[in-house]
Amino acid sequence: MPAAVVPALQIQSAVDAVQRTLESDPLLVVGAVGALLVLVGLAGLVLRRLLRTPGQRFVRTLTGYDELAVLMHPNPDPDAMACALAVQELADSVDTDTTLQYSGQIRHQENRAFETVLDLDFEQVEDAAELAVDDVVLVDHNTARGFRGAEAIEPVAVVDHHPGGGVGRDFTDVRTDNGACASIFAEYFEDLDWELRSPEDQSGDGQTPDGVLSPTVATGLIYGIQSDTTYLTKGCSADEFDAAAYLYQGIDEDRLDRIANPEVDAEVLDVKARAITERDVRNAFAVSDVGTVSNVDAIPQAADELLRLEGVTAVVVMGDRDGNLHVSGRSRDDRVHMGKTLSNLVEEIPLSDAGGHARMGGGQISLDHLATIGPADTEARADFKERLFSAMSGDI
Repeated sequence: MPAAVVPALQIQSAVDAVQRTLESDPLLVVGAVGALLVLVGLAGLVLRRLLRTPGQRFVRTLTGYDELAVLMHPNPDPDAMACALAVQELADSVDTDTTLQYSGQIRHQENRAFETVLDLDFEQVEDAAELAVDDVVLVDHNTARGFRGAEAIEPVAVVDHHPGGGVGRDFTDVRTDNGACASIFAEYFEDLDWELRSPEDQSGDGQTPDGVLSPTVATGLIYGIQSDTTYLTKGCSADEFDAAAYLYQGIDEDRLDRIANPEVDAEVLDVKARAITERDVRNAFAVSDVGTVSNVDAIPQAADELLRLEGVTAVVVMGDRDGNLHVSGRSRDDRVHMGKTLSNLVEEIPLSDAGGHARMGGGQISLDHLATIGPADTEARADFKERLFSAMSGDI
């Protein structure tokens, strides 16, 4: 008998045996059919979960809680504040209560204008015990920080665009290629089929109908995107442009203009002037020490200004306040990943923290511990400046 015939006979014999068994015991047929239905049901459940968009999964996560604390990063900027508003809007749609909280201060004139013009209600915390509830959603950062007890927080959900290993126990959406976290939430609303209407086209009682994104949130999200991408000119992905196109119809142009053009603090102008005057430029890199400041948010604004100098491709501005040296860096040089540059520079200095993206970064160093790289405060500060140049050049 040919060898190929033997397996065929064996298969036929097995099929005949199964058929005889089923004919002799009908209950096995019922059991087999039941098992098949269970498998089909489980496959359908898995498929539905796989086909859910991130926005659908995020809202599904919100429905599992009666109340949540929505936590922004310390000293929140428009992107963080807009994302907190977006979480509140989505949570309201599923009857989940939220409290929007932050640590630090809202100091930058742009940030203060954002909070005031949009009439926002945020709560400041200095300790984990002050969080509204234990269940926390993190937006625009993926690891809680900036207040006592932050390291013990295990968030329910994390939505962010910064590098880092933080995750939520129920939901995580971290997209480091995005230029702004607000564009992620804009995608959620669009995928959930939320409509947008102009501020003049709302219901007569001033309330926004269900499933319609309020002008406040739409305006906040678009400005969050603009703020983090320098008006869609730096660090953008396609998601930012898609989000802007989606949000455009629902923005309040008057309030957007008031946020974008606030009055400038006199000290900000002074710090910018000092940064330019005290700059040290070597090849294409610049470092400037602006000394003691009362408004640390003037430092990143000075860095933005310094990067505009012709021939300069990467800058770091530093200044001190309350015993800490604050640094802010900007880069348009493909050789200088600013976030990694600053992070590597301070990693061995106690009580210091720094990081960020390729194009921008920041951090702070304890002045008491800065002396670990120099014999005295003045000399340590000068040595730190030299190390900044070395780090931007790739020598550290």
